[in-house]
Amino acid sequence: MKTLIIIDVQNDFIPGGSLAVPEGDQIVQVINAMLPKFDLVVATQDWHPSDHKSFASNHPGKEVFEKIELNGLTQQLWPNHCLRDSYGAQFHPELETKPIEAIFRKGMDPEIDSYSGFYDNGHKKSTGLAGYLKEKGAEDLNFCGLAADICIYFSLLDALKEGFSATLIEDASKALDTSGFTNIKEDIKEKGGKIITSEEI
Repeated sequence: MKTLIIIDVQNDFIPGGSLAVPEGDQIVQVINAMLPKFDLVVATQDWHPSDHKSFASNHPGKEVFEKIELNGLTQQLWPNHCLRDSYGAQFHPELETKPIEAIFRKGMDPEIDSYSGFYDNGHKKSTGLAGYLKEKGAEDLNFCGLAADICIYFSLLDALKEGFSATLIEDASKALDTSGFTNIKEDIKEKGGKIITSEEI
């Protein structure tokens, strides 16, 4: 079953949002055009409480993008983003959401960040995505969305660990830090993932 996983195409990650991914809006129509090619489409959504410990605003004296130690893990501090029920947490208004069969929310525990759509950063709690996909008979997972170097990257690595085939659709994804994205793409390939364009589907 050919499956598309749309990662965090939310307003706060779009230019004009609080944690904007450069040119993040440019992938929306690419994703929409791909949707009919897939048997199953699911999505993830960052869904943070306002007291989330990944927000710099909850650490007086700390700056956005500074790194701290949080519950035994290195945590990069972010601007407040994707607050649950806010406009910033909503999907981009032009994203075609009708084909999305299920939405998996992440980052709801204020004590730990969740980049991957499968687990929190400490791999302590599952979102249920892996079980859902296995129940559906999905094996061939294709990832797109935002940001390619963070939430897609960690989702794809977890997919490989769970035994799925995992592919990054590069032109349907954008990275927050484009300077380091080449190394991340190499790591994906080294770990058994694939990288394609939407035209190759």
